[in-house]
Amino acid sequence: MAIQLNDPGLLKTQAYIDGNWTDGFEGKTFAVTNPANGEHLADVADLGAAETRQAIEAASRAMKEWRALSAASRSAVLEKWHALLLENQEDLAILMTAEQGKPMFESRGEVAYGASYLKWFAEEGKRVYGDIIPTPQTDRRGIAIKQPVGVVAAITPWNFPNAMITRKVAPALAVGCAIVLKPAAETPLSALALAELAERAGLPAGLFSVVTGSDAPAIGGEMTSNPTVKKVTFTGSTPVGKLLMRQCADTVKRTSMELGGNAPVIIFDDADLDQAVAGALVSKYRNSGQTCICANRLIVQEGIYDAFVEKLRAAVAEFSIGDGFAADTTHGPLITEKAVRDVHAKVSSAVEEGAKVVIGGEPQAGAGNFYQPTILTDVNPQMRVFREEIFGPVAPVFKFSTEEEAIAMANDTEFGLAAYFYTENMGRMWRVAEGVDYGMVGVNETAISSEVIPFGGVKESGQGREGSKYGLDDYLETKYICMGGLNR
Repeated sequence: MAIQLNDPGLLKTQAYIDGNWTDGFEGKTFAVTNPANGEHLADVADLGAAETRQAIEAASRAMKEWRALSAASRSAVLEKWHALLLENQEDLAILMTAEQGKPMFESRGEVAYGASYLKWFAEEGKRVYGDIIPTPQTDRRGIAIKQPVGVVAAITPWNFPNAMITRKVAPALAVGCAIVLKPAAETPLSALALAELAERAGLPAGLFSVVTGSDAPAIGGEMTSNPTVKKVTFTGSTPVGKLLMRQCADTVKRTSMELGGNAPVIIFDDADLDQAVAGALVSKYRNSGQTCICANRLIVQEGIYDAFVEKLRAAVAEFSIGDGFAADTTHGPLITEKAVRDVHAKVSSAVEEGAKVVIGGEPQAGAGNFYQPTILTDVNPQMRVFREEIFGPVAPVFKFSTEEEAIAMANDTEFGLAAYFYTENMGRMWRVAEGVDYGMVGVNETAISSEVIPFGGVKESGQGREGSKYGLDDYLETKYICMGGLNR
């Protein structure tokens, strides 16, 4: 299909390095397709290590002047970029739905969400404070200042191809860093459109480069080994995150990692059941289950288990699965055929071990990478759907009896990104919120993300925080200055 935009200039197929649109040194391309129907969308420049090195060198040059500007000057560029995203929200949403598959209403929401990080860090970048440190000597003063960490390399996923970029690029640029981005090969068009709008906003050449490519190990290897890069930030799977951390060790780079999740939603028998069902639906099935903080395990107290499952089933039965451009579509495709196979393998494994399919349970018939929204009961903690991140529209519903058992089940995982629970008991709210080992906890709420909150996990779900006032910390170094001889 031909992508029809109000502004055709936002459809870019070349990579963006040092302020120039380029086909790369070898002129190779890779195909981008629509996951809803397999149709060819574009052939995008396929770059590798050499072009990544070029982008890193350009970033190092550009950063010297950028970091010397006032925070207010940098902020003004980010404010313009923010305004351009909102002005072009519809076109950016069209690009996203075409290459990622999510329904247009979700794509529009993500563009606004992504823009919010530019606005937030345009403001927070002006609030990087230091300290005067009292010293035991009277002839000196101690000062702590914050300075940009240096050139940043970023690797972002396909599930949120706009917001996962701005969440990293905005704080880096706000404090004076330059950043080289490797977007997911499945969704490069959104990243390239962001670069076009950054250029229109007046961002100087070299500060933000987009290296598109299908050879992730080559590009990532250059990012992690190049000594000019001082920090690597990554959102993706835990195994890849561990590999990148190992690769960064030789040059002792700073890293921030937003990795896999296995989010529980605990529903106690004193919860508002309708509220809990609504929250579970949003958390589990948004983006067809392809989010790192989506509900992976629904853990329901035995007294309300059957009622919860029936309400959930009735709601899921109302879903409309299809092309994201269709007005009545509520849920789109999975990103690839392999994703469909992986999700179905987990469901089949659970069924073989005794799970019951309440609704769904199969790939959707016809073209496209669709999987039926699914609910599983009679599941247990030994099954893959308890242990592994599903990343698809499958809701396994587990049963528990006591509060202590629920907390233990929630914590029985190496992951610790997000957790949610529903209860009307105030004491239980505090006990469970403090008892679950997760970086983010939603109490009677699953829609917890925004630019103002510290997004990130514990255990093998990563390190560092994105968004909020804490989101600047990973892009700053603290320097101590001792001012001596003050009694002369």
